[in-house]
Amino acid sequence: MGDVLWTPPADVRERSRIGAYLRWLAEHRGLEFADYAALWEWSVTDLDGFWRSVWDHFGVVAHTGPTAILADPAMPGARWFPGATLNYAENVLRMPGLGDDDPVVIAHGQTRAPQTLTAAELREQVRRVAAGLRRLGVGPGDRVAAYAPNIPETYVLLLATASLGAIFSSCAPEFGTRSVTDRWRQIEPTVLVAVDGYRYGDKPVDRRGEVAAIRAALPSLRHTVAVAYLDPAGPAPDGAVSWAELAAPTDEPLTFAGVPFDHPLYVLYSSGTTGLPKPIVHGHGGILLEHLKMLALHHDLGPGDRFFWFTTTGWMMWNFLVSAPAVGAAIVLFDGNPGHPDLGGLWRLAAETGTTYFGTSAPFLLACRKAGLVPREVADLSALRGVGSTGAPLPAEGFTWVYEAVGTDLQLQSLSGGTDVCTGFVGGVPLLPVHAGEITCRALGARVEARSADGTPVLGELGELVITAPMPSMPVGFWNDADGSRYREAYFELYPGVWRHGDWITINERGGCVITGRSDATLNRGGVRLGTAEFYSVVEGLDEVVDSVVVHLEDDEGGAGELLLFVVLAEGLELDDALRRKICRELRTALSPRHVPDEIHQVRAVPRTLSAKKLEVPVKKILTGTPVDDAAAKGALANPESLTAFAAFAQRRPAPEAPARS
Repeated sequence: MGDVLWTPPADVRERSRIGAYLRWLAEHRGLEFADYAALWEWSVTDLDGFWRSVWDHFGVVAHTGPTAILADPAMPGARWFPGATLNYAENVLRMPGLGDDDPVVIAHGQTRAPQTLTAAELREQVRRVAAGLRRLGVGPGDRVAAYAPNIPETYVLLLATASLGAIFSSCAPEFGTRSVTDRWRQIEPTVLVAVDGYRYGDKPVDRRGEVAAIRAALPSLRHTVAVAYLDPAGPAPDGAVSWAELAAPTDEPLTFAGVPFDHPLYVLYSSGTTGLPKPIVHGHGGILLEHLKMLALHHDLGPGDRFFWFTTTGWMMWNFLVSAPAVGAAIVLFDGNPGHPDLGGLWRLAAETGTTYFGTSAPFLLACRKAGLVPREVADLSALRGVGSTGAPLPAEGFTWVYEAVGTDLQLQSLSGGTDVCTGFVGGVPLLPVHAGEITCRALGARVEARSADGTPVLGELGELVITAPMPSMPVGFWNDADGSRYREAYFELYPGVWRHGDWITINERGGCVITGRSDATLNRGGVRLGTAEFYSVVEGLDEVVDSVVVHLEDDEGGAGELLLFVVLAEGLELDDALRRKICRELRTALSPRHVPDEIHQVRAVPRTLSAKKLEVPVKKILTGTPVDDAAAKGALANPESLTAFAAFAQRRPAPEAPARS
């Protein structure tokens, strides 16, 4: 792998936050590290020493201190910082290094005019909304749900909810009713905050019907708060209060409930290949420490920075982005179509807002490259010193394009992690050079290894990404999983006591990493990730469809790729255009337009294991040219003959066109 595309400046230790942390370790702990590799090794070996140093170095505000750091290192169930009480929102709203009049939230979008909140204005809005939630009866442990986009109100609501010790959960408003109710029926929210719609590019999207359906499907709701976003003059739905009423002036002071380190902060959702989306519970303390570490030491963010990541409120990158004020950085929020009016829009936004760190997805960077865009020619990106890429592996040509077309002096950080830990396991760091096509390092405190099929650690070859030591931001648990069985099954079934993440990774001798995709079958299209289980619940909810399997064939050139759906129909039925249209309509309505398949084909059977699990990955392998015998272990299949139809289909399909040479 890879040409060196960027090298740290000679004085990086004097200029970076990780350099300041190394000096602090030397002064306060007597620890000296020659290089990043030595620092990483210490951070994953002396877990107590490392995570206590993060707590102390960043001056975490606690109501009571911990009686230990890691009380029990066994996974699952590692217990961090027992005895400590603190509040995530209190630590974020400290905004170290920012004065009252400094901008901290800079919000742009396609639905309304830009907004800026200063540090003082953000605290004031959180104070009012917390008081409003209290008036609605919200207290510790209650769930507050936001069907709302990446706008200041959603952020204020998260912080206000957390300040009370209540639990936050958000879904982006492009999610269809089924996607939302599958998530929120599990956690039974008492308050719903919802927008009436939004603009995507210049297209208005009315969501009042979806909001009504969501309300009807959630009997736990006691109150609905309406945000008149698409139509500011529009009436609130029956029985709802307005955002202005929730945030009404009040004399109530802003207070913060001191909650245990592992008290639930928010619930995120990750979709596996079976069942409902997993409701992943994240705790106040674990998220705070992980994000302090990642945002300051890895992304080098602090006072004076403006941090942008293109995300919706349905992706964990939103939760990651909005922690940045905890390290003194301002955040840039964007709501809308990133390709409107053209792919230069977000780069021009970066110039307009003075963004210093621009985060996006690998497919977006590849789409810009494919379109021949040169961002530095369409926008003044002189303030930019960091670019982040996640959501999918970024190939070497994507790295090269960033340095040719965006800027030669910035640091490109490709990172990979997950909703499950709300962070990256592997990413970049100011101390190390950037190699084309390679994730620079394993993150501090993340003991990432590659494991071969027999479970032995491997270096320089492809293996399962595992984590062999606990991290504080591993989930507190799953909602309604009292015995922890769903949690164990999700991560610890293959290797007892070791977290298996579901990615393929190669770690080289210098610690660089290459991720080659999921080792399971989550769909990832247009920056929105959706589990196949949700897809099937819609398709197979139709009377005509008995069974189905869906695969996403990625486009190496950065396009949307192809989404192929195969259906088994009820006895005597043949797939025709009318049924194709019906299936597409159901998927668009229930999930999102991104999940409408490019092609739908009829098959006689869906391949399944002996335990009845669908085999998306072998189907995908066959469709991309892998021989049937190599794609699946036939002995593990209930119906191995079902694979031959996919092999025949693969032979009939035209081969993809070779990309043009530039």
